[in-house]
Amino acid sequence: QVQLVESGGGLVQPGGSLRLSCTASGDIFSINAMGWYRQAPGLQRELVAVITSGGATNYADSVKGRFTISSDNAKNTVYLHMNLLKPEDTAVYYCNAEDLLEFGRGPPRDYWGQGTQVTVSS
Repeated sequence: QVQLVESGGGLVQPGGSLRLSCTASGDIFSINAMGWYRQAPGLQRELVAVITSGGATNYADSVKGRFTISSDNAKNTVYLHMNLLKPEDTAVYYCNAEDLLEFGRGPPRDYWGQGTQVTVSS
């Protein structure tokens, strides 16, 4: 059974930093990409950043220059380094594994973590 477990959320003051981590566990053969999405109250879930297995990255315009996504493919782990945090970054952050293929099973599918709360407030 594949699971995505996130950690690193919390309360931080404006201008502060946090690092989120997400590890996918299970009988995993491959993952096409891993990323972070966020959902604020009353709003739709939106893409924050994604990184492919080859290292290509994509960011939402609102976080470019402040957030950095990185990964350790050997550990099926993705990180989100968040700097210069703003109150509008407050949301539940969800980890996503795109096109994850398990050994002996198919086709690949997407998986989600349970979410971790990030609150930016003074």
